[in-house]
Amino acid sequence: MVWQFVLQKMNAGNRVVLLYVLESKGSSPGRQGFHMAVADDGSMQGSIGGGIMEHKFVEYARHALKMNYALNEIIQQVHDKEEGKNRSGMICSGEQTIFLYCVLQKDKPAIEVLCSSKKGMAAGSLILSKAGIQVDQKKSNQNYTYHYNRGEFIYTEKLGFKNTIHIIGGGHCALALSKLMRDMDFYIMVYDDRPGLHTLVQNRYAHQIITVPAYKSIATYMNACKDDYVVIMTFGYRTDDEVIQALASHPFKYAGALGSAFKMKQLFEKYRELTITGPFIDQLHTPIGLAIHSQTPEEIAISIAAEIIQVKNKPV
Repeated sequence: MVWQFVLQKMNAGNRVVLLYVLESKGSSPGRQGFHMAVADDGSMQGSIGGGIMEHKFVEYARHALKMNYALNEIIQQVHDKEEGKNRSGMICSGEQTIFLYCVLQKDKPAIEVLCSSKKGMAAGSLILSKAGIQVDQKKSNQNYTYHYNRGEFIYTEKLGFKNTIHIIGGGHCALALSKLMRDMDFYIMVYDDRPGLHTLVQNRYAHQIITVPAYKSIATYMNACKDDYVVIMTFGYRTDDEVIQALASHPFKYAGALGSAFKMKQLFEKYRELTITGPFIDQLHTPIGLAIHSQTPEEIAISIAAEIIQVKNKPV
């Protein structure tokens, strides 16, 4: 939405300042990749962390636009009231480095690409530097990189969706989870062996809905990587078992299975007896989700989403 805002304002003849968090450490409210834009008509879009710090930079950007300054600088902010030089005005601890840049007409082709980067699984990277805004069509293996040396810097960010979730089983819980994960900017793939299922027809949140002939062949339809998230919520014990065995040798960033503790205990006892092992089984979160006594599909979806966020944001 920020890039669309920038493009809209440029097309209307407005000048715009981009504010981008290039790096963040500790408990900084503005995380790496947070960004916003301020236009010369006073409007703005996005956030770099909120609070007094954001307000300060918005006013700084508005002043630069009013005075026709060509902003192109990076500013470090330390969230500590004892800090002397780069104090942000916040006391939450941590640091963040912000790029302030008056967008130029030469940046417009890159911005047009950025506006369309999430219509599919776009390959390539956003590149920010003192030279402005660029797009590299090469596929990036890292979500973010930042390098600084003697006043010069280069920041890269993977385009498109940074996280993919595979929801296996398309029932009511899958529908509720799809809605939540869509709001959190996940690319959502839902799989089921029941074509025409009512909750699949209702699911306008998933980016892809895939009908599989049998769950035992699920791995051939997923095209998944080790950084993806997998949630199993098929309609029964037998189909859960088929999926788990089919994915047993595949590692993922997160794997979880919906089901009672008793049901899952029986499955794991079976795997031990048959000596069925693998990284998927070893890492499986089950019962899935945070223990908040969820009952409705919406509550279950919240507990699963919270557990996924916990894994996603765990410090390396």
